[in-house]
Parts: sequence; C-alpha cells; structure tokens
Amino acid sequence: MTAPSVAPVTVRFPHRSRRGILLGLSLPQLVLVSCTLALLLMTVISTGLLGAVALAPLWVASGALIAIRRHGRSLIDWAPIVTRYAHRRRTGQTHWLARPLTRPRQDGVLHLPGTVASLKVVTPGDSANDASAVHDPHQQTLTAIARVSSRAFALLETTTQNHNVAGWGRALAGIARTGHVATVQVLERTVPDTRDTLARHWSQQGHPETPVAGQVYSELVASAGPAAAPHEAYLAISLDLRAAKRLISQAGGGLPGAFTVLEQTTSSIAQAARSAGLMVTGWLSAREIAAVIRTAYDPKALSGLQQWSQSGQAEADPAAAGPVVQVEEYDRLATDSARHATYWVEDWPRTETSAGFLHGLMFTAGVRRTLSLIYAPQGLESAMRDVQRKKAAIIADANERSRRGQVDSEADSVEYADVKTRERQLLAGHADVALTGLLTVSAETDALLDAACAQIETAAVTAQVDLRRLNFQQPDAFALGALPLARTAL
Repeated sequence: MTAPSVAPVTVRFPHRSRRGILLGLSLPQLVLVSCTLALLLMTVISTGLLGAVALAPLWVASGALIAIRRHGRSLIDWAPIVTRYAHRRRTGQTHWLARPLTRPRQDGVLHLPGTVASLKVVTPGDSANDASAVHDPHQQTLTAIARVSSRAFALLETTTQNHNVAGWGRALAGIARTGHVATVQVLERTVPDTRDTLARHWSQQGHPETPVAGQVYSELVASAGPAAAPHEAYLAISLDLRAAKRLISQAGGGLPGAFTVLEQTTSSIAQAARSAGLMVTGWLSAREIAAVIRTAYDPKALSGLQQWSQSGQAEADPAAAGPVVQVEEYDRLATDSARHATYWVEDWPRTETSAGFLHGLMFTAGVRRTLSLIYAPQGLESAMRDVQRKKAAIIADANERSRRGQVDSEADSVEYADVKTRERQLLAGHADVALTGLLTVSAETDALLDAACAQIETAAVTAQVDLRRLNFQQPDAFALGALPLARTAL
C-alpha cells in the first residue's frame, strides 16, 4: 500500500488597487485638476474665450502632467518625489560623510545617515542576557532583533511545508491580535564569505594532529577559495510604545517597563515561530545589532568584525555602525565598499502558485541581495473601515461609468471580489496585516550592480513578482529594506 499524496499549499495575492481618491485620480492629480479648472474659469470670466485659447499651452501641459505615465506613476505624481531629490542635491544632502569624534557622543546612538539618524541602541540594566533593542524616539517604537535559522524550505516534505506555512499564518495572526506590535520584519540576506571563516573554524574546532585526516583537512583548508555566499536571516519585532502604554505602566513604566513588555512579546513570538519551522538562535546584543547594520553599508567589513569578535558573531561599536561615506544617485546608493539598488515589490503573484515561489529569486547565483518582508498589523475596526471605503469607491466608479455610457471594467470586478473575500475573512475572525516587500541588490562596482539587477529582474519574472525600482528614493528605501529595523515610513 502507498501513502496518500498530499497536495502542497498554494497561495494567491489579491489585486493591488490603483484606485485614486476621486474618479481614479490621485491626490497630486486631483489638486492639479482643481487648480487648472479654477484658473480656466477665472480666465473665461475675466478675458473671455480668447484668453482661454491664448493659454492653450498651459492646458495642454496640465493635461500631459496628468495623462502621461512613467514607471507606473503620472508625471504630476513624480513631481513631489523629484522635487525633494532636487532639493537634496541643491543643498548637498546627497553626500554624507562620517564626522570625526570632536566631542563626547551619547551612548548607543547609531549615527546613521538620513531618516534613521536618531535611532539609539538601549540595553536594560537588569537583563539576564545581553539582548538589546533599537529605540526610535520619533515613531515611539522599541525594536528587538533576533537571528533565526530554518531548514531549506524547498527540501522539506510537502506535509512539513504545509505545516510551516500554516504555522507562520497563525504566528502573524497572534502578532496582529496583540494590538501593541507596530511592525514585524523578516530580513534574509546573503553576505560575502572568504576562506577566513573556514580557516578560523578549523583553527578553533579542528584537530590537525589527527593522523592522515588532520593533514588532509589542513591542506584542503589552506587551498580553499571563497565559498558560496552564506545566508543570514533576522526577525525584527517593533513594539508600539503608545499602544502599549498601559502595559508599560503596569510593568513599572519607562524603558525598563517597555523592555519587560517587549521581552514578553518576543518570547511568545519566538514560540509561535517554532511552529513555522523557524528557530530563534538568539536576540542580538547592542554590538551585534551595530555589526548587522555596519555590514549592510560595508559588506567587506564582515571578515574583520568576525575576526576580532570573541563570541564568533560579528560585533561592532554602535557609534561606528553607520557608513563612512554615502552618496545618493537617482537610481542607486553608493556606500563604503558597495553599490546598492532597492526595489519595491509592486505586485505579488495573482494566480495560484506554490508557497515557495520566491525560491528562485532568493537563490539567484552570483547575486548579493537582501529581501525584506515587512508586516504591519491592522486592527479589526480600521481594516473593516478600509474594506467599506474600497467597496464604496468601486461601486461609485462603476455607477459613474454606467452614467457616462462606458463599458464595465473587469479589473473592478476582480478587485471587488478580492475586497469581498477580505471582508469575509475579517468577519470569520482572521487578523489583517499589510505586507510590503523590498529587495536590495548590492555589488562592488556600478557595472556589477547593473548586471546583478538584470539577473534579479529576470528571476522576478519567473517568480511572478513585479519589481519597481525606487528611483529618487534610494536612501530611505535602503534604510527600510536592507536594515532590520522594522520601519514602515518611506
């Protein structure tokens, strides 16, 4: 007798809405249309039709800004983004240099460029271990980072794969229901490797004095070249200090109370992650957090940070976590020893596909990259309001087209079906999370970066994933996607 076959779990993502605020128009488009119509009315009243005809180039330019699209956005939607980039170039903010120490620095401040400049690593004084967290005073969050490991998903049996997928869904549902977790980030990256790691392991754990085998292994280690790029995975949990205010007060208040609540939250999340096949191997200390950030900006520093570490894991001084130099270009970011380009996952697979659909993208040969999945839990009430708002917008647009005698849109029918499915899931008690995917590609030179980006874009097509390069936004996109800080604002 043969065991019955088990069908693998398949996934399908809902249609991403491109619906605007009113009549399909985004906020910049709506503002431009309103200003143009107001100016046209004033022109007709004051100078008549001849004045309106004389300003025809202005009306044509306004229409072009609304109608012409570039990389999925209209020209007027690009205007605020490009304007901010131009302002940064004009004021010299596209170049960032680390300043030498001229005065005492506050302990724990990471000294990073851009929007993450105010982040600080804090450690509880009575902690049983060296686990630390990143405090964001502006967004009022406290983020703990864990190093995680798991067996290769593609090599697991179908039953185990299905169990892990269901377990991760239950873990996310539990996180969303707590009400005080702001963000969850899963970051998986490849890092450069040299023979130093292998030689260091052999010198610490090997037995070269063993007859025959010891000599053979020593010769192999001495002649070994760089190995395949190893993979690292991190899980970042961001506690919303405002939402957890009551729990923090009950725990003693202040950062000590916040750490108590965070430790309780991370403990339950680590236990839930085990059901998804994820093993939390340790929560990072302040120096380990600094090393993870440092090696994102300067991948070549990994070997030195590991060499001088006593724990075997890379460690760095938090004051030296940031890059020495950062140069922003419109489509890439240059840091100490690497060039980076960050993509946004604009569309996930909209047809039934296997749960391991990202495997080809994550294991593209010869490409150094960082993939971040950022989950933002949403409360039941806000999720239901969002559902009702989207349903009303779809119905209103359909009625407007019917009034004008236009044909129905199949995209609206698909989107309405997805919204109804989401509403049924919410009514059944399922939690709601907003998913953002960011992919950062890194290389040593611009030519190698262009070649790596071409490989990644090809692999994304095979994975049924649509990538959009975040032009004019690379520094903020890199901070969100390449650093395990569980942030969401872009």
